[in-house]
Amino acid sequence: MWWHDLLWGLFNGFTGWIVVIGHIFGFLEDQPLYDVLRQGTWYDVGFLAGAGSPLLGFLRRK
Repeated sequence: MWWHDLLWGLFNGFTGWIVVIGHIFGFLEDQPLYDVLRQGTWYDVGFLAGAGSPLLGFLRRK
């Protein structure tokens, strides 16, 4: 199901920033940043949208 992969990609993209920070400080080393078992077009789109969404909030004008 394409929407299932899209939602998992969004979730993993949102939580990817937490995992990156954990990897930098030596925590969450057993958690991968990207789930290679779910890779596919819809997962990739969701992952990029989820990972990029916090950055889009900083670009907003006030």
